Amino acid sequence: MRYLAIDLGDKRTGLALGDAITRIAGPVGMLDVPIDRAGGGALLDAIDAACREHLGDDPSRGEIVLGLPLNMDDSEGPRAKLVRAFADRVSGRTGRAVHLHDERRSSVRADERMARTGLTRGQKKARRDAIAAAGILQDFLDALATP
Repeated sequence: MRYLAIDLGDKRTGLALGDAITRIAGPVGMLDVPIDRAGGGALLDAIDAACREHLGDDPSRGEIVLGLPLNMDDSEGPRAKLVRAFADRVSGRTGRAVHLHDERRSSVRADERMARTGLTRGQKKARRDAIAAAGILQDFLDALATP
C-alpha cells in the first residue's frame, strides 16, 4: 500500500510519500494553499490533485495519513478537532481512507534534521512542512511494522 502524508498548516501544507513494503517515507512537496481559502475547498482540490498525481486515480491503491496535533498530555485541543473534521472532508473528496497519526514534535524534528545543512532560514522554512510530513509518515509506517 502507498501512503500520502499530509502535514496540514494554516498557510502551507507539507506532503510526503511512502509505502508499506519499503517502509521508507520521503518529502514530495508543498501545497501553498491557505486552509481558509474558499472555506477549505481550494486546499481540498489541491490535496485531491496531489493524491491523483502521487497515488493514482484508483482510491483503493493508496491511502492518506494526516498528522493529528495532540497535546503533550495526549488530550485534543481545538486544532485536533479541526484536523479531524478536515480529515472527513478529505476522505469524502478523494474517496480514500484517511489515517490520523500523532504529529507531536514533527516540526521540531524537521528543524533538527535541517540544522546543519547550510540552508538559509528561508530555504529551511520552505522545506519544513514537507520534511515534517515525512516524519509523520515514517512514524506511521514504523507503527505498522510493530506487532
